[in-house]
Amino acid sequence: MSARPVKRSLTLRGHRTSVSLEEPFWQAFRKIAAERGRTINALAAEIDTARGAEAGLASAIRVFVLDHYRRRSGDGDG
Repeated sequence: MSARPVKRSLTLRGHRTSVSLEEPFWQAFRKIAAERGRTINALAAEIDTARGAEAGLASAIRVFVLDHYRRRSGDGDG
């Protein structure tokens, strides 16, 4: 598995955008969306709405994925 980011297109509220994430983050993001019964576009739109202006979307998705698995493992202190 490559550690290099992979660019993929998402549609957020009707607008196309590109996001670069490492493949393990894409896989985890897809899995979380499926577990929640959401599309990755819908979940990305939620993350985009909640992120602060200082955070890029790719960074916000990485933090979201990390927080998800930390909560799941009981390590919510981060």
